[in-house]
Amino acid sequence: MEEVIIDVRYLEKQYMKQKAVKNASFQIRKGMICGLIGPNGAGKTTIMKMLGGLVLPTEGRIFMYGDSTEKGLAQARSRMSFMIETPYAKEKMSARENLEKQRIQKGIPDKKRVDEVLEIVGLSDTGKKQVKNFSLGMRQRLGIANALLAKPEVMVMDEPINGLDPEGIVEIRELLLRLNREEHITIIISSHILTELSLLCSDYIFIHHGELMQTLSVDELHKICKQYYHIHTDNDTMAVAVLQEKLGVAEFDVEEDGSIRLYERLEDMRLVSKTLYDHGVIPLELNLHEANLEQYYMDMVGGE
Repeated sequence: MEEVIIDVRYLEKQYMKQKAVKNASFQIRKGMICGLIGPNGAGKTTIMKMLGGLVLPTEGRIFMYGDSTEKGLAQARSRMSFMIETPYAKEKMSARENLEKQRIQKGIPDKKRVDEVLEIVGLSDTGKKQVKNFSLGMRQRLGIANALLAKPEVMVMDEPINGLDPEGIVEIRELLLRLNREEHITIIISSHILTELSLLCSDYIFIHHGELMQTLSVDELHKICKQYYHIHTDNDTMAVAVLQEKLGVAEFDVEEDGSIRLYERLEDMRLVSKTLYDHGVIPLELNLHEANLEQYYMDMVGGE
């Protein structure tokens, strides 16, 4: 079992009469790429700001590396980097000039570190090109380079792929995977682009209206998100009865519109279709689906 780096216990944050985060508890272990999943306004950014010390909790405690004291949290945060706001850079300076300025401000003595992080994020060939001429993806990579200067053990990133084109999204995904595997950096990342998180994360924290709904590993998610056939007929109620009585099926769900999700007999769809038809039920739709991260979240929150 990997070391617990962050241990959040019963965390709450209230603004005036509104609770942005309600009674959230979760753990982040070393080596994770953990996705905070939820729509805009779900509470993801507020949780990240509390982790970074930018916002104080109304209730609850945060432990980092086993310590929850003010001094202990400050020391832990010095081993971490936070990209919660839009990465800042001087528009009329190059990537290297921006990072050199940041290196000096952060008191990092290793002058070679700027070249190292430029190489890591793929900006070593930008030369004297000014940041004002960078694409959004290049700006994001520069922000990640800045976060890497102090060699963090943990990176906390709020919506780093927001607004990027498909090529930029792939570049950032591959970069983060490389940082996790090669630099051994634990990553906490939020996004409302769930299909992208499904390609990146090892663990998930589901948040809705400030409440932590569930935590899952990627293996647990794969077990839950099984393949199924979506069946819609001219008489769905009768179809359920036929499937149970004539084929003995037990693994199925009935949707709100009456259609059926069938999780078994997936290799026998011809038999399923013929059995329905032979007993007076006409299949109108018979499609193979595999529940993904987005569908699982939508099912969890009731389709909101």
